[in-house]
Amino acid sequence: MIDYAFKQELARSRENVDDLFYYDGHKVGRGTYGHVFKAQPKVPSAKYPAKEYALKLIEGQGFSMSACREIALLRELKHPNLICLQRVFLTNEKKVWLLLDYAEHDLWHIIKYHRGAKAKKMPVMVPKGMVKSILYQILDGIHYLHSNWVLHRDLKPANILVMGDAPGVHRGRVKIADMGFARIFYNPLKPLAELDPVVVTFWYRAPELLLGAKHYTKAIDVWAIGCIFAELLTAEPVFFCKEEDIKAQSPYHYDQLKRIFTVMGYPQESEWTDFKKMPDYHKLQTDIKSSQTAFPNCSMTRYMEKHKIESDSPQFKLLVKLLTMDPNKRISCKDAMEEPYFKMDPKPTEDVFYKFEIPYPKRESLPDADIKKSLAMNIVDDQNQQATNPQVNQAMNQQLDSEPVNKRLRMGGQQSQPMPASMPVSAQQPMNMMQGGQQFQHQNMGKARMMHGQPMMMRQQMPPSFQQHPQGMIQQPGGKILSSYY
Repeated sequence: MIDYAFKQELARSRENVDDLFYYDGHKVGRGTYGHVFKAQPKVPSAKYPAKEYALKLIEGQGFSMSACREIALLRELKHPNLICLQRVFLTNEKKVWLLLDYAEHDLWHIIKYHRGAKAKKMPVMVPKGMVKSILYQILDGIHYLHSNWVLHRDLKPANILVMGDAPGVHRGRVKIADMGFARIFYNPLKPLAELDPVVVTFWYRAPELLLGAKHYTKAIDVWAIGCIFAELLTAEPVFFCKEEDIKAQSPYHYDQLKRIFTVMGYPQESEWTDFKKMPDYHKLQTDIKSSQTAFPNCSMTRYMEKHKIESDSPQFKLLVKLLTMDPNKRISCKDAMEEPYFKMDPKPTEDVFYKFEIPYPKRESLPDADIKKSLAMNIVDDQNQQATNPQVNQAMNQQLDSEPVNKRLRMGGQQSQPMPASMPVSAQQPMNMMQGGQQFQHQNMGKARMMHGQPMMMRQQMPPSFQQHPQGMIQQPGGKILSSYY
């Protein structure tokens, strides 16, 4: 029970979002559970030094378990390639605001830009050095999560942010966002599929999930990274499946599996030892027989060669290790970072836009109607229903230009129950990156954070990163975030 005097002190020290930031009319997206605004501090200060921030308003008079989980994880996990939670605010109306770094770009918009150029017969592919730098930073951030026993579980291009070139930010740095579906996987008492069976958007979902795996591992994140890598190389989602074909209310989905087999070929027992032991293997066999489907001459080699990626290239060799059917044989993020692909020129840089001007358009404010429609889609998804986008055309090109609807399934028919809004606490943690030679070294640093006004010390580990921009590191923490996902 909090005593009255302490509650009064908290009320006096509480800061008002409206007093601190300009954000009205600057909605730039929506997240798993609310609106996202581009915000600017009304008065520059040491506490809020960046020019731009992302403000996420959590809908309702409280917030879901997903919101609680994201806040809890972001307060503890600090890495250059993870989005940084700066502060949590609670208004007198018991609305919860999250203050995060602002990123001007994300991979969904970047890939869409290149796909549009390709469709106009003016192919401008993502530069090779940029692809390599993006992939390395994604692997670095997810390796950090996995080292701390955390699965992201919703990796897709829209959740991979990239910093712009605004003053005071780390230009071109990748930031992994949307931790609402992340889970700790160390020694769970129950299978993760029973505890909280929300898993990856369909196009980026690993085959073991599509076949009903109850016990899944960090390999599901690696598969999603492989899908993103292939999309960066080709400007097309590698396992595209028509949204109108995705109607399943269970993890098993034949159309998505068929798309994977069409690209990669049907897995042999020598390639995936436990393939026939998967819970929904017999459903797959029934559907294959009923549809009289065969997968002759299908292979990742043939698919990528159509996109001018040769099978003897370092990027192809890494791709097939990321997209290995058998989760037990799939490469880890740590091992992937040691692949020859990253040791060849051009080497990964911390600025993915290194040596060229950023060609991608900046985020635009969204009309209220678009925000409401996006929120309605999310609410339906959170109630275990399949969200649908009425503007998605059946034509493939139009579908590719629309971010895949959030087909995240709760396999047990469970629903997240809203939690009462708790008292906000300051979570601002400046990021100090220690330099060693031409690489950032592992550092264990004590970090002070404020818990109801009292400092707490926490230990954190900075994984190795990549080559520095020749001009060195910008010292202020950079802005980051959002898109239609944040």
